[in-house]
Amino acid sequence: MKNIQNYLTAKSAKIVTQSSQSLISLRALRFVFACLAVNLSACNEKKAEETQEEEKPNTEVALTESQYKTVGIETGFVEDRNLNKVIKANGYTTVPPQNSAEVSTLIGGTVKDIYVLEGTFVNKGKVLATIQNLEVIEMQEEYHSATANIEYLQLEYNRQKTLSDENVNPRKTFQEVKAKLAAERARAQAAKNKLDALHVSTKGSSSLVPIVSPINGYVGKINIAKGAFANTGVSLFEVVDNSQMHLDLNVYEKDLGSISIGQVIDFVLTNQSNKSIKGKIFGINKSFSNESKTVAVHAKIDPADAKGLISGMYVSANINITNATVPALPKDAVVRNADKYFVFVQEEEKAEKDHKAGEKEEVHEKEVHFKAIEVVPGTTDLGFTEIKFVDKIDSQAKIVTKGAFYLLSAMKGGGEHEH
Repeated sequence: MKNIQNYLTAKSAKIVTQSSQSLISLRALRFVFACLAVNLSACNEKKAEETQEEEKPNTEVALTESQYKTVGIETGFVEDRNLNKVIKANGYTTVPPQNSAEVSTLIGGTVKDIYVLEGTFVNKGKVLATIQNLEVIEMQEEYHSATANIEYLQLEYNRQKTLSDENVNPRKTFQEVKAKLAAERARAQAAKNKLDALHVSTKGSSSLVPIVSPINGYVGKINIAKGAFANTGVSLFEVVDNSQMHLDLNVYEKDLGSISIGQVIDFVLTNQSNKSIKGKIFGINKSFSNESKTVAVHAKIDPADAKGLISGMYVSANINITNATVPALPKDAVVRNADKYFVFVQEEEKAEKDHKAGEKEEVHEKEVHFKAIEVVPGTTDLGFTEIKFVDKIDSQAKIVTKGAFYLLSAMKGGGEHEH
């Protein structure tokens, strides 16, 4: 019995000891976990701070002068442009009918000489070519014959008139001479008119007919060749006077109510979107085109701006309904990084100098520094984008208009460059 009590006492003590040890172990584990949690939180905070520091955006980039030239960086300034409340229209350049000529001949013949090339500027009356036709000689002979007869009949007319007035000869004879004189004068005038229409002189005798330009302008297509036969009614040359260039724009019916004479337009050539030209509406057609169901709107171009334009160039235009203007830059000047938009402002050039102890001072190539400035873009039309700066900048700041995408790539790569 005593032995049984001793066994139970020892067993109870062991259980109590094990429970105490388990409690101590549990408390120790809780302490360890608490320490780990604190350390982990501190590590996460430190890592977050480091990440935040690492993700701090870099807004500057520098290029050496050689890189600047190689990339082809171009700069400009903010311009005020009318880009809002516009009607878009497509069309082409053209000239008034009186400023374009299809040169043909009134008489057929063999092409003798050609005196111009395509693109040559000619004045009105300039001989473009000559053709040969023997019928011209007959016209000249007819004129000379009629002129000679007129000279004879004029003397006879004077004589018969005198005799008729003195009642020496019958009145009938005088009337016959008078009729013959009038007929010869008519024949001579008809021959002269034919020769004048052909630009052939009434003097002498020649089979050559000059082909002359009816207007000042540039020679377009040449549709003849030396030795070929030139037919009447067929265009031999095209001559165009580009000084009165205007636009023919196609406007849809839904937009006609907003169009009026005097409105200013901005247009660009389809293949040259970097140059904007202004014009002004001077005419609106009153009929629809059967094919496109549009109405032609005519816009005049200032002669100074029309230089370099030729008839038939396709254009994209904005018809300005209001006169409101907005600050704008060429669309290539605005670049996107993530969900923000930037332009690059060129800063002053700097010369970096590096030298080590015991070495001579070394002067590196000059650098051109740029800084990304956040903007809010607006309407984009005719190659220009409306912009609003998040932070105010100098109105004379040089802004990169070409090469901004390269600068963005360099900035995203840390702005590294070689000296």
